[in-house]
Amino acid sequence: MKGNIVLSFQEKPGDVFGPVRARIKNNGRLRKLGSDYLFYSLLDCLVDSHFSLLENIDEDLEYSEELILHNPNTATLSSFFALKRSLLLLRKSIWPLREVASQLTKGDSELIQESTEPYLRDLYEHVIQVIESVETFRDLASGLTDMYISMVSNKMNEVMKVLTVCASIFIPLTFIAGIYGMNFDYMPELKWKYSYFVLLGIMAFTIVAMLTFFKRKKWL
Repeated sequence: MKGNIVLSFQEKPGDVFGPVRARIKNNGRLRKLGSDYLFYSLLDCLVDSHFSLLENIDEDLEYSEELILHNPNTATLSSFFALKRSLLLLRKSIWPLREVASQLTKGDSELIQESTEPYLRDLYEHVIQVIESVETFRDLASGLTDMYISMVSNKMNEVMKVLTVCASIFIPLTFIAGIYGMNFDYMPELKWKYSYFVLLGIMAFTIVAMLTFFKRKKWL
């Protein structure tokens, strides 16, 4: 696949909390507000790190769709299942944050100041957005699975159609060859001078007639 989302998800991420460190060094709001705002900032960085993964998944889903439409093979299927496993891992990683963010927005903790509550509500909305995106991508992945099965079935049907047409053409030819291949003593056509050429002409006419019939029926 164009971007292996499994590797990008399983490998160690970069400095997720780098923006928080930078804001602290620059004497930003983190130095002025309390520890509850620092806690929010850390959670916010953690949640925002999921959006980059979602962008990679979105690109991989689009690329998977192109592969399925143009070249549905076993390698495509293996990469696609790896993508689905990554979505499952991403869902398991973000789901606990939903409960944490939900509890923080209730304002029951004495450690959370009232001025920080709007930021926590914004955090909760981001978590919900990530979860909804993951669920949407999982639905798309399921749809792509159905698309893959349909494309493989259509490809198999095309192959079977060609084989059926070939078999249908050779059946009457085999019948004619079988009749004149029998070892009967009395077969007047065998002693005629032009029997061989007439028989070849009949076979050629049979092939052309059947091909014309198949084309009119749009079977070819």
